[in-house]
Amino acid sequence: MNKRLLGVISVYGFAALAVWLGLSFTRGNAPLPIGDAGDLVRWAQPIVQSVKNLAMAMTVGSLVFAAWAFSEKSDSLARSLRRVSYAAIAWTISGAAHILLTYLWVTGSPLSLNESFGAGLWMFLSQVALGQALSLNVLAAAALSLFALSFSSLRSTLFLAVLGLAALVPLAVIGHAAGPAGHDMAVNAMGIHLVAVVVWVGGLIELGFQVSAGGNWMVLARRYSTLALFAFGLTAVSGVASAALRIVEWKYLFSDWGILALVKVGILLALGLFGAWYRTRILNRATSSKASFVSLAVVELALMGSAFGLGSSLSHSAAPSSGLTLDDSGSPAVILTGSPLPPELTLERWFTSYKIDLVWLVIVVAATALYLFGVYRLKKRGDEWPIGRTISWLLGMGLLLWITCGPLNVYEQYLFSVHMLAHMILTMGVPVFLVPGAPVTLLLRASEARKDDSRGLREWVLWAVHTPWAKLVSHPIFAAINFAASLVIFYFTPLFAWSTRDHLGHQWMIVHFLITGYLFVQAVIGVDPGPTKLQPLLKLMLLIGTLAFHAFFGLSLMSGEGLLLADWYGAMGRTWGESPIADQQTGGAIAWGIGEIPAAVLTIIVSIQWFRSDARDAKRLDRASDRAGNKDVDDYNEMLAKLAKRDGEQR
Repeated sequence: MNKRLLGVISVYGFAALAVWLGLSFTRGNAPLPIGDAGDLVRWAQPIVQSVKNLAMAMTVGSLVFAAWAFSEKSDSLARSLRRVSYAAIAWTISGAAHILLTYLWVTGSPLSLNESFGAGLWMFLSQVALGQALSLNVLAAAALSLFALSFSSLRSTLFLAVLGLAALVPLAVIGHAAGPAGHDMAVNAMGIHLVAVVVWVGGLIELGFQVSAGGNWMVLARRYSTLALFAFGLTAVSGVASAALRIVEWKYLFSDWGILALVKVGILLALGLFGAWYRTRILNRATSSKASFVSLAVVELALMGSAFGLGSSLSHSAAPSSGLTLDDSGSPAVILTGSPLPPELTLERWFTSYKIDLVWLVIVVAATALYLFGVYRLKKRGDEWPIGRTISWLLGMGLLLWITCGPLNVYEQYLFSVHMLAHMILTMGVPVFLVPGAPVTLLLRASEARKDDSRGLREWVLWAVHTPWAKLVSHPIFAAINFAASLVIFYFTPLFAWSTRDHLGHQWMIVHFLITGYLFVQAVIGVDPGPTKLQPLLKLMLLIGTLAFHAFFGLSLMSGEGLLLADWYGAMGRTWGESPIADQQTGGAIAWGIGEIPAAVLTIIVSIQWFRSDARDAKRLDRASDRAGNKDVDDYNEMLAKLAKRDGEQR
C-alpha cells in the first residue's frame, strides 16, 4: 500500500479507535437521563469531531509548514496549496456535520425537516455561543478551501496560515470543560494546545507527502523538526495546565478521566522520543534513508491520531472537579469575573500574589530564550553583543511577566487604579527596556540567511518591517498620534468594557498597548533600523507633546465624578480599599504621574544620543579636513580675512 495513503488511514483510523475506547472506558457516551439524542448521535458526534479536527490540522498545519519550509513559486508550494484546498473542503463538510450532531446532542431533538427544527437550528447557530463558535470555524474553512486554489505565493500562504490560526480562536473560547474559576486559564491552555497540535500533526502529514514526492527531503525534515520542537513544548505546557484545572487533588489522578489523561500524556512522551530520534539519529546522518524516515512518520501519525481521539473522549467525559466552591458561586465578583474576590491588596501582596496568564508566560519565556540563544550564537562565532542590551531586554521581559502574571493581573479586574498602573507600565515602562535591546538587529546578525528563496524567521521579519503598513505605523508622527489617541479611544468607547469583561478583549488590550508603546519608544530612541529617523530636537518635541497629552488625560480622570464602568467596578461588592470613584481618581493620578519616570529616562537617552551624534559628526568632519590637508580651515580663515578687509574699507 502507498505509504502516503497508509499514513492518512492510520491517523484517522487510530483517532476513531481511540474515541471508541476512551468513551467506553469513561462512560462518556452514557445515555442522558433527560433529552437523550440516541446512541447514533452520542457515538457519531465525538468521532466526527475528531475527523474535523484532523482535517483542520491538515489544513492549518500544512499552511504553516509551507510558509516556513517551501521556496517561492515552487512545485512543492503549489502541490501543498492544492492539498490544503482538499483538506479545507473535508474540514468544511465534517464541520457542518459536527454542528448538526452537536445541536442534536445538546437539545436531544430528533433529526427532522420541518420548519420548527430549522428555526431551532438557526437560533443555535446565530444566538448560542457554542453554535456561533462552530459556525465561524466552518466559515473560515470554506474560505480557505477557495483561497487556497486562488493564491500561489509565500505571502498569500502566510495570509492563509494566519486565517487558519484565527479560526482556532472560537474553538479555544468554547472548547474547555473547566468551571468558571478556571475560565481564563482554560481558554489560554486550549488556544495554545490547538495551535501546537495542528502545526505538529498537519506539518508532519504535509512533510510525508513532500518526502514521498521526492526532492531534498532532509532539508524539509530539518525545518519541520524545528517547528515540531516548539509544538511539542507548547503541547506539554498547555496539556499540563489544562489537566491541572480539572485534577485539583491527587486523588482525582486515578479517576477514569485522570487515567485517560495519563494515557494521553504517555502518547505525548512517546512522540517526544520520536522527535529526539529524528534530531539525533536520522537528521544528523548523511546516510539516513528516506524509507526509514517515512516508516517512522507513519507510526508517529498513528500515535497522533490516537491522541486526537483521546482528546475528543476527554472533552465528552465528566472532569473530576470544576475548582469552584458553592460558597463563592453567588458573590458579585464571581458573577462578574468568574473568580472569588481576592483579599485586600496590602504591601505584602504586591510581592507574593500572582495569577498566571499562560499565553504571556509562554511568550516571555520563548522571547527570552530566543534572545539569549541569539547572543550565544554571536559569541560562539566571535562576534560581540553589548551586555547592556541583553540586560535591558531581560529587564523588559521580567517587567512584562510581572504585569501579566503577578499582582497586577490579580487585582486589575477589581481596582481601576491597578488596571491603570498595569496599562501605563505596559505601554510606557516595558518598551523603554525592550527597545534598547535591539531584537531585530540581533535577529539579523545571529540568523543565517536562506539561499533557496524560502523564508525562515529572518526573511519573514525583514519582509514584515519593509511592508508599506509597517512603514506607516512605525513613522514617528503616526506612532506618536497612535500612542496618544489610543488612551481616549480605548477608555471612552466600548473597547474598555470589552477588554474588561471578555478574556479575548483583555488579551487584545495587552497586545495593542504593548505594540503602540513599543513603536513610539522605537521612534524616539530606537536602535533597530527604521524607515524614518528624526533629528534629536524633533524627538524631544514629539516626546514632550505626547506625554503632555497623557497628563491631560490623567487630570480628566482625577476631576471626573462618574465611573467609566459603573456596572463593573462599582458592582464588585468590595468591602476593602477606596470607594470605586476614589479608586478611579487614583487611577487618573497614576496616568498623570507615572509618565514622569519614563519621560525622564527617554529625555536622558535622547540627549545622550544627540551628544554622541554631534561628536560623531565632529570626528567625521575632522577626518575629512585632515584628508584634504586642512583646506576647509584655510578657506574659512580666508573668508574671515576678506570680511575684515571689507569692513575696514567701509570705515
